[in-house]
Amino acid sequence: MAIPKVLGTETEFGVAVRGQPDFNPVMASSMVVNSYAGGQARIQWSLEEESPGRDARGFGVDAEPPSDLETGLVNAVLTNGARLYVDHAHPEYSSPECINPWQAALYDKAGEIIMATAARESQRLLAVDERMMIHKNNSDGKGNSYGFHENYLMSRELPFADIVKFFTTFLVTRQIFTGSGKVGSENGRPPVDYQLTQRADFFEEEVGLETTLKRPIINTRDEPHGDPTKYRRLHVIIGDANLSEVQTFLKLGTASLVLAAIEDGAIEEALRLTDPVASTWRVSHDTDLRLPLDLAEGGAATALELQWRYFEWASKYSRTVELHSSFDLVLAEWESVLSDLESDPMQAADRLDWAAKLRLLREYQERDGLEWTDAKMRMLGLQYHDVDPERSLYAKLAKAGRIRRIFSDEEIMEAAGEPPPETRAYFRGKCVAQYSSSLVAANWDSLVFDVGEDTLKRVPMMEPLRGSKDRTQSLLDASPDAASLVLALGGDDGRAEETAEAANDRD
Repeated sequence: MAIPKVLGTETEFGVAVRGQPDFNPVMASSMVVNSYAGGQARIQWSLEEESPGRDARGFGVDAEPPSDLETGLVNAVLTNGARLYVDHAHPEYSSPECINPWQAALYDKAGEIIMATAARESQRLLAVDERMMIHKNNSDGKGNSYGFHENYLMSRELPFADIVKFFTTFLVTRQIFTGSGKVGSENGRPPVDYQLTQRADFFEEEVGLETTLKRPIINTRDEPHGDPTKYRRLHVIIGDANLSEVQTFLKLGTASLVLAAIEDGAIEEALRLTDPVASTWRVSHDTDLRLPLDLAEGGAATALELQWRYFEWASKYSRTVELHSSFDLVLAEWESVLSDLESDPMQAADRLDWAAKLRLLREYQERDGLEWTDAKMRMLGLQYHDVDPERSLYAKLAKAGRIRRIFSDEEIMEAAGEPPPETRAYFRGKCVAQYSSSLVAANWDSLVFDVGEDTLKRVPMMEPLRGSKDRTQSLLDASPDAASLVLALGGDDGRAEETAEAANDRD
């Protein structure tokens, strides 16, 4: 039986300072993160359990020592359980662990509100004629791509080779409903006026460990952020950052469902592509969704036809297992979008960023007589992704009812401050809210407290589905300070080795 697909997202936002042409992106990103005044604790990010060089194929490489920025000097853990920090030259929001794709899409959307707030608050540090600009996109148009990553909890028992075998073609072909759209091409790819995704041009390998160079379709980083004997964390790096709520939900939901089906042996064929990397570019460059992809076992099929196969298998699988109710909506949205893309891709412009943006850009072309090579077209394409709702073209379309929404503004604001109640993110977020002055370090699977003793107290949280509200709320309510919390967790021996979730297992 497939394990629950606990999931989350990581978004590197584009950053620029208008009126400051020689701006330093690292300094600008630091300014944004440090300016955020929402509920958070500015603490060290503990790298004790981090292992970016470990490869799921059974070997590893020596990772470069982390820079000062990466060790947590510009790092905040938020009351909603998320992490806000500087990753290289970008401000990054890593969402809390979520229990289903609906919740994960909501907390991904909360990241936009958090980043817009941080950008607005950083304005006080800039000159009058300067403006901090943050975009939820994946390419600066100058040959640089920055990531949107998805994380899914997987069973350690599933051979990694099965993920490569059964998931690769799904990732390549899902671009038809996961792309955020892009004017032109980059990275030496064939020229196009417009393409489905912002990331496809930058992928160069089928399987690999890298995330910034020689990017692979299947990433092999083996960093489970949990019990390594039971879990792996599948780190998916081939996907765009989306603004459409429906699209994010669909992207996360379909991947979760297919991965669960793979664990349960319910994907009936590998559907291997002859050249997955070249097929990635081919799919993205095909806005008509009509180009066939060569299959390794012979024959060819379009990305749309292959996605119908995955939909059929996932639908059949869903009838044999008990799933969260949100997966009924995943299947309904999946079928609807494939049907619309098959009929006329522009029928999906009410829920897919790439189609909404393409429709909008064509309207500007007709109104102003613009060619695709006009610099204004790239500028408009970028403005679609601005996190400032007063400037974002996406926000204007959503406000006009031209893009569907599934969350209210109130739900998104609440998610920006409150953690998901069903995972360990609840314990992390509430500790930030209640004991921020005593927190000195954190990572996804532990918190470190200074309770005024000779040694720091580390509280491990190796089980993603423990540390939830129903397990820890009474413990937190009964602990007025971090010292009493650590004591309640078994820290009287100076180690605090009993976790929050284990403490509740005694009930």
